[in-house]
Amino acid sequence: MFNAILTRCGAPGGPCFFASTSVAALLLAVSLCGGPAAAQPPLPTVALRVGTHAIQAEYADTPETLSAGLMHRTALAADSGMLFDLGDPDIHCFWMKNTLIPLSIAFIGRNGRIVDIQDMQPGSLDPHCPPAPITQALEMNQGWFTRAGVKAGDRVTRRDGQPRSAKPRR
Repeated sequence: MFNAILTRCGAPGGPCFFASTSVAALLLAVSLCGGPAAAQPPLPTVALRVGTHAIQAEYADTPETLSAGLMHRTALAADSGMLFDLGDPDIHCFWMKNTLIPLSIAFIGRNGRIVDIQDMQPGSLDPHCPPAPITQALEMNQGWFTRAGVKAGDRVTRRDGQPRSAKPRR
């Protein structure tokens, strides 16, 4: 889906995430982020099961929604998050520039299993990268995965019987 750098810089000043971990790519991603921007409105949601827990997740799958993510939002409801559909398996890294909410991210492989979970701090430029190629990522309020007992190896599935990668109903 995205062969070069993935950036959350669709709007100026947005936090960036990127597919390449090279210094040159990082510098390019930083240069693409400019001034302040507003949060995008809530996206259509999908009903997910994460381990044994039911959640609602906004669904980001376009360059614009992937770029904006949860940036500039001041709160995220309990048991809700944002699912990023990233396309082909790759090492997709995230950072938190202009993201105001402390988040935890679950990196999800092609088979629907979580390959890693990491905590991310608001405003941080530290890259968060999965240890293996992923096709999706799920951001939740920081600590949600720990409190829910969800760990690497657990499965993320759609609750409505649709394939995990199916687009939400609008």
